[in-house]
Amino acid sequence: MNLADQVAAVQRSVLTHGEVHDVVLARTFAVAPGEVWLACSTPERLALWFEPVEGDLHEGGRYRLPGSSTEGTVERCETGAAVDVTWEHGGGTSRVAVRIGAEGDHAVLSLTHSVPDDDHWRTYGPAATGAGWDGALLALDLLLAGTPRSPEAEPFDATPEGHEAVGLWTDAWAAAHVAAGADPDQARAAAERTAAFYRGEL
Repeated sequence: MNLADQVAAVQRSVLTHGEVHDVVLARTFAVAPGEVWLACSTPERLALWFEPVEGDLHEGGRYRLPGSSTEGTVERCETGAAVDVTWEHGGGTSRVAVRIGAEGDHAVLSLTHSVPDDDHWRTYGPAATGAGWDGALLALDLLLAGTPRSPEAEPFDATPEGHEAVGLWTDAWAAAHVAAGADPDQARAAAERTAAFYRGEL
């Protein structure tokens, strides 16, 4: 696996409207859109690259991620194309929107995580949210390519390769933050704090 290629495969952007920041990732996968939809919408497939999911995965239903103490409501579900959920974690609520489309024979996945402008954002910036989703998209790519990480393997974040990936992801998010108008020094400092958190240094 070439980490630099994996990082470059994701388009990252940061959009701000009012008191909300949109952390946006988009990636093309060399499979049909239907395969990506199945990976994103069925508990058995989600557990292979994201984490186990419980609950009612239909519009209006409630879901739970026991591993991360996250839960929420499925606000929109259009088969094969779109999912919107609330993301309720640590006493706060944000929103995640996933869109799946096609570019020729390949699937294009776009994910937007809308987060509030709060102390967490000012401390860690978009990398705190973005790097986590970067890791998920990497795991999804490995699954779709037929080379998923073994459930018995050491957690990726704990490996030297994982530490390298965190550095590349957070650097990329600092660049996206600057492109969105953030002060370069503040953007880099926030990304460095995020990298230290992911590496267990804080």
